Amino acid sequence: MSVSQHSMRRSLTPLTLVLRTPPRVRQDGAHDDDRRGCLHRRAAAGAPVTGHEGGREREVGVGPWPGGPDAWPRLPDGTPDPRYDPELLAHGDRRNVVDRYRYWTVEAVVADLDARRPAGRELHVAIENWAHDLNIGSVVRTANAFNAAGVHVVGRRRWNRRGAMVTDRYLHTHHHPDAAALATWGAAAGVPVVGVDNVPGSVPLEGFDLPARCVLLFGQESTGLTPEAQGVCTAVLHITQHGSTRSLNAGAAGAIAMHAWATRWLAPSHGADGM
Repeated sequence: MSVSQHSMRRSLTPLTLVLRTPPRVRQDGAHDDDRRGCLHRRAAAGAPVTGHEGGREREVGVGPWPGGPDAWPRLPDGTPDPRYDPELLAHGDRRNVVDRYRYWTVEAVVADLDARRPAGRELHVAIENWAHDLNIGSVVRTANAFNAAGVHVVGRRRWNRRGAMVTDRYLHTHHHPDAAALATWGAAAGVPVVGVDNVPGSVPLEGFDLPARCVLLFGQESTGLTPEAQGVCTAVLHITQHGSTRSLNAGAAGAIAMHAWATRWLAPSHGADGM
């Protein structure tokens, strides 16, 4: 082979290009993989969060209040409305909140959620935390969506907040060292503990009359409710399945069970769309 032919052969050698597709950004401002939690933290701080939609970059949330400080919300007597956060009014609100709560302080949001909770209807959500389960954050976020009166972490005090997307800031969070301590709290508050797991002796969630005031207790993703947790429950419910998998993801099971309670005890007008 001549030198020129050898050079041509080398020049025609195929090249493989590896293109990295940037993670998709959801409407709530978080990367799907969120490996570094970057957008998560920026949204919590009120910093601009951008995404891509149809090839165009878009911003999540709302910008500064139109009109500047002179147009900021005020009470009838002319004083600033204390529900609104001056920092958010000035710089915009990128948090994962419904439009009703745009620009509100965390304290104002919590107070309004508490006030909107119907009397005598009180959902609490508890989850065992023995292995820093990634699903705890998802359950907490869902508890916020259904305006739970409280979230109870049973076991280790530190829990994985990543999936919560900062929604725990708007919830009353409690810690109990074990299931017995949760049961003691429930007895004093008059709130029965209802477990959710597909264990022997459990009854279907479908058709079960969930109490208006109760704690829904969920176990770890891999092991489910511990025997100790099952022992403090007034009932243990399972979600009827029709496929081949043995169990549902803990986050999915939590969402189904909480929705079942809300369907029974909360009118649609109590939701964000009916405010």
